[in-house]
This record gives sequence, structure tokens and C-alpha cells, in this order.
Amino acid sequence: MKSRLLILLSALCMTFVMNAQVTSVAIIGSGTAGGWDTETPMELADDTLQLYYLKVNLTANEVKFRANNAWAINWGAVDFPLGTGVQGGPNIPVAVAGEYEILFSAITGEYFFYYESPIGIIGSATPYGWDEDINLFPNATDTNKYFITLPLIQGAAKFRKDDLWATNWGSENFPSGIGTQDGKDIPIPNAGKYSITFDKSTGEYDFQELIDFKSIGIIGSATAGGWDNETPLTRDGGNADVWKGTVNIKEGEFKFRADSAWTISWGGGTFPSDTASLTGGNIAVTADQAGDYLVTFNTKSLIYNFLKIEDFESIGIIGDATPGGWDNETKMIQDANDKSIWRLRVDLVAGEAKFRANNDWVFNWGSADFPSGTGVQDGANIPVVAGDYKITFNSTTGEYNFEAVVEYDKISLVGNAGPFGDWPGDDDSRDTYLNKNPNDANHWTLASVTLKDTPVDGGIKFRAEAAWAINWGSAAFPVGVGTQNGANIQCTAGTYKIDFRSDTGDYAFAEPSSTYDLLSSDVIKIFPNPAKDVLNVEINTDALRGNVTATLFNVNGEQIKSQIFQVNGIAKMNVSDVIAGNYVLRISNDKNLVAKSVLIVK
Repeated sequence: MKSRLLILLSALCMTFVMNAQVTSVAIIGSGTAGGWDTETPMELADDTLQLYYLKVNLTANEVKFRANNAWAINWGAVDFPLGTGVQGGPNIPVAVAGEYEILFSAITGEYFFYYESPIGIIGSATPYGWDEDINLFPNATDTNKYFITLPLIQGAAKFRKDDLWATNWGSENFPSGIGTQDGKDIPIPNAGKYSITFDKSTGEYDFQELIDFKSIGIIGSATAGGWDNETPLTRDGGNADVWKGTVNIKEGEFKFRADSAWTISWGGGTFPSDTASLTGGNIAVTADQAGDYLVTFNTKSLIYNFLKIEDFESIGIIGDATPGGWDNETKMIQDANDKSIWRLRVDLVAGEAKFRANNDWVFNWGSADFPSGTGVQDGANIPVVAGDYKITFNSTTGEYNFEAVVEYDKISLVGNAGPFGDWPGDDDSRDTYLNKNPNDANHWTLASVTLKDTPVDGGIKFRAEAAWAINWGSAAFPVGVGTQNGANIQCTAGTYKIDFRSDTGDYAFAEPSSTYDLLSSDVIKIFPNPAKDVLNVEINTDALRGNVTATLFNVNGEQIKSQIFQVNGIAKMNVSDVIAGNYVLRISNDKNLVAKSVLIVK
């Protein structure tokens, strides 16, 4: 086990600068036999990486690492069983008493407390990927239950017994569900620190995200809200420490702050990019720096960056892969709510392409990466594979994506709650097929279907070509946005008419006698999105006129609030009393319906 642990921690240690001040490392604290008075020395296991090892019995108390039998150099952190200790950091809490194998790097401060347990978690979202389980800790009062707190990244995970695949649990539901033998991988949609619980007798699990900050905002005389009202930022799904947003900055000053209060705030440094500090002053902006910016702020490194959003008249794609070749660019369409975002659906041939602004070469972006990448000024031509694409380009960051458009021959509804009362096997005998709209190959409907209540492994999903390679799901009902390998749709028993869009995953279940159509969500503008206190709804179609009902659903399909308004310009919905999270806003009248995802921040 010792050699395997050395390999694991070595893989995490990416810094190789020797710390000449460290001649020995020990563990000390109330969790050790010597308490806070007598340290327990660790063995130097790898001199190059300065990795130290110790096998020891600990009690459920606190410990720290320290160097040279003194407190001048010591490491601590709040994370257990693995984390990164910092100089003078807090005591490390030991979750349960028992025998541990401990590894610690005096270079990086990274540590791992290995605990022998029959239940572990493994997967691409976990620190050691699919190569190694991280064992959970047993519950003190229930031998079937286990727990752990871990940092996870976007990916997937499963639980298994004795580090073997003979007994494993999985499910497509998140953040909670019931894992079954050889079940699907559990999707982890957002990076973050999670409190994880698992019951081996039932397969029941729960991932509770531990959020350091509920919200991050930018506030000050340089912002639209002045010093009275902050502009909220949105947390990045791939990095729980990164917050970002689009803001208008004018001459003045500003700071970052957490949880809409001044208890924790950051300032200092020079605009537009620098490193803030807790004690830093206001960040100054001059008149010539005013404009619209894409801002990112990392609450761990405290690095902030403002990218100016240029107001281009047009963005086009050009090259021998495009319809106009290198002589005539193909114009892209600007997003109505974000002037950095440009989109286009187009047929391309094999060749090369670049993006450029204002029908000129002064501003142009390219990269050698395909189908996605980040274009840079005067970068390489983008190599293109022939196909039908939906292209998205960000003229501020240079990020682009070519999404291949797929039109399906068959879309079906499956699941225990569906007409056949069971999930499909190897054939399509349990698939209920929808009908393709002859004028819109991505719009699928079913005039009438009867659904059931099925509490065990229940729900329904949509899938393509009677196979699981492409499938859509979400916990929301009766409207929602299905995602690839998403959760089962937890429906309510009844008879419904179905509308489904295979290009966006949007779905709606309505009364069979209704004349609802699932319209493209482009006809509805929702802003700001993310929103904090108010959602503005602008409707740009004659199909939604007269009295319109706006209904907000959470990700579990529960109705949060609803209001009726007369379409006349922009309608407003007060969401100041709604907790932060992902929601679906359904807009409907007596004939049509559209659903759109919204994010509420606090």
C-alpha cells in the first residue's frame, strides 16, 4: 500500500522546487498519541519530491504537520482526508478514529490520509480518476452508512466495494439517488467540494456541495449600482473558485465582496488585471478605461482579469471551407443579450477558416484547433472537417465551437413510467416513438401518451435511434431542458401531449386537448440571466399574445411561483425571494408554450 500511495501523491505534486529549510517532518496534535506536546516523526519516502510517510493510529481530533521539530514551519488546512496544507493554516480535522497511512509533500503541502474501508468512490470526477478508489469513512452509529468530504471536478463517479468492480453502485441521478449494481455513472455537473454520504444496504447516496461563498459581487462608483447595489457574478461550473460576468465599468473605484456583505471583501492592484487582497484598497478605473468588460475573479488565487468587450459592427467567418471562400465572408448573428457572442448555422466543406470583424483583417482570430478552441489575433487558419455546423464565437475571449448538427431518424420516449412500464432492453420493443415535424426536423411531437407513477427506478427519458448513445433527461417536469445522460424525468401520472426539440433538449408535457407548441426559445429574451432580484421577460412573437402565464420551476419540477401578465413590452417577475439555483421559466398562453433555463444568484 505504501508504494501505491507514493505513486498517487507523486502524481498530484507538480512543483519540484526543493525546500532546503526542511530537514524533517512530523505530525502533531490532539489526534496523535503525543498530543500537542510531543510530535510523531514521519519517514522520508522520496527525497526528490520530499514525500514523507507515516502509518499511525489517530483519534477523531485535530493534527498538523510541522518541520524541524519546531513551529516556525508548519502546515494545516480544513480538508480531510486529502488537501493542501498552508503555512500557519488551521488544524486538520480527523474524521474518525483508526489506523491511517499518511503521505505528505513538504514541497507542495499536499497530504493524503489513507483509511482502510470496504466502501470507496471512484471516477473521472474524483482526485485519482478511474485508477484508484478513495475510501469512505464508516458512520459511528449505522454500519451500513459511510461518508466523506472530497473536492470533485466535472465528470462522473461510482461507489464500489473492496476496490473491485464485482460489487458497484451507480445511477444517472444527481445530487441524490439510489445506486444499483452496475448502474450508470453518477454525473457530477459542477466542480466543487462535496459532503458525500452512501448507504450500502439501499444504494442511497447524496452529494451536498459545500460552498465557500454563496455569491460574489462587484460594487463601487465604477459600477452601474454604485456603492449601494452590487453587480452579481456567476460561479464557473468547471472551477468552484472562479466567478465571472459581464459588467459596464466607468471612471471610479470598485471592490469585490462575498455574500452581499462587507465582512469579506477584496481590493488592491491595478485595473484591468492584478491580484487582490483582503486588505487592499479600492481598485481605480480611469475615464479612458471605461467600457463593457468580461470579468473573472478567483477567490482562491485572488487574481482578477477584465477583458474589454469591443463593440464590433459585424463578425464573419471566412475561408475556403466557407460558402464565400477567402473572398467573401459569411456574416454571423450577434446575441441579443451578449454582444460578445456570435452564432451561425452553415454548411462547410473540408478546408480552412478564420473569424474576422467589420469585414476587414484588422481584427481576425484563428487557431490550429478544431472543433473548438481559442482564436488569437492573426492566429493560424482553423482546419475544418466538412459538415453542417452550429458555430458559436466569442469576440472578447476568442473562444469558438463548431457543433455538428445531427438530424435523427427516430426519437422515442422510454422508461418505467412510460406506456410499457419498463426500461428498454436490447431492442425497441419498449420505445414509444414521437413524430417528426415535416417543416422542422428537430421538433418532435406525440399527440397523447399515458404516464405512470413509479417510485423505484422510475421516470422517463428521450432517446435517439432506439439506442442509449444519445439520450436526454432532466429531473424537471412538466417542462425542462434535457441533457445528454441527464437524470430521469420524474413525471406525474396522467395523459399528456408531448413536444420535444432534439437540437436543444427542450421538452414540454401538456394536456392532450391543448394546442401548445414548443416554440424555439429564441423568441423569448430573459435578462439579466443570471438574475438576482428581477427577471425581465421580453416576448418577440405574435404566437404569445394576450394574457400570458409565467411559471418558474426548480430542477425537481416543483412550481416555485407563477404570475399572469399582459404582453406589452417587457414584463417583470420578482425573484428576490427565490433561493440561488438553476430554474426553468415556462411562458404560455392558451395556444403556445416556451421554456427557458434561468439562473438565480444571491
